[in-house]
Amino acid sequence: MKILLTGAAGQLGSELLPLLANHGEVFATDRGTPPSAPANWIQLDISDKEGLNVLLRRLQPELIINTAAYTAVDQAENDVDMAFAINAGLPEQLAHWANINDARLLHYSTDYVFNGEAQVPYRESDIPDPQCVYGASKLAGELVIREMGCDHVTLRTSWVYSSHGKNFVLSMLDLARRGLALKVVADQRGCPTWARNLARASVAVINAWKAFGTEERSGVFHYCDDRDLNWYDFAGCIFDLAVEKKLLESKPDLTPVPGSEFPQPAKRPGWSVLDTTLIGQAFDIHPASFTESLEIVMNEILQRELI
Repeated sequence: MKILLTGAAGQLGSELLPLLANHGEVFATDRGTPPSAPANWIQLDISDKEGLNVLLRRLQPELIINTAAYTAVDQAENDVDMAFAINAGLPEQLAHWANINDARLLHYSTDYVFNGEAQVPYRESDIPDPQCVYGASKLAGELVIREMGCDHVTLRTSWVYSSHGKNFVLSMLDLARRGLALKVVADQRGCPTWARNLARASVAVINAWKAFGTEERSGVFHYCDDRDLNWYDFAGCIFDLAVEKKLLESKPDLTPVPGSEFPQPAKRPGWSVLDTTLIGQAFDIHPASFTESLEIVMNEILQRELI
């Protein structure tokens, strides 16, 4: 099976690459210089529609995995066209090609499609109501994929982190090492999700498609790890482990504050906890342990720093 993976050098893409090696011939795209990873690397700017069309016609992939996204949440407020081009235009192009060429599409979306006013975890059947351009662009991507009619799964997820790239875990460690007293938002709640767990869930979707087909296994599904936290509590977990593993000498002064203390262009949902019941029923995929996952990530960071 030929697999096209976009955004392959990102947090999720780089976790997917080694897991896909046994599933077919992987063609990985990224706009920059590719890392050393097991794949056929193709340098491609995903905003180049004609270049992507040429690549699709040449490769004829049977499975397209789209991890590429515009994720600069605040910048999107002033860069609306680009946010929609990448988060909605690219999925439309891929889904259209997949539909007419009988390929399957695996895509990713966000908890930011919801308004954050719920008091229980959001289900896939709940009505989206994004409050920022980023969330609106990701929702547009979900909808256009459905309209194209191809076999697909869109995985909505939240608060993705890993031992590499740009994410909350690495940002907190960097700030703590500067000796700064930290104020962290305590009135926004979601489910931190390790990129590798999301990658494993993705491969489980692919395996289920192979074994059982796509009937009743197409559409939007929620996946996140098993614990919901606010940003302040998440930071506390990070610093507890960092001190235990001697990544930090001591925990920084940490103060919980409301999100209003940090005015930002884009509005964030106050509550974006996702219900993962449906993906368990359809694919037998269940949330991984937040506690175990964060510890593994901290160990990876430690090992990298010891090299």
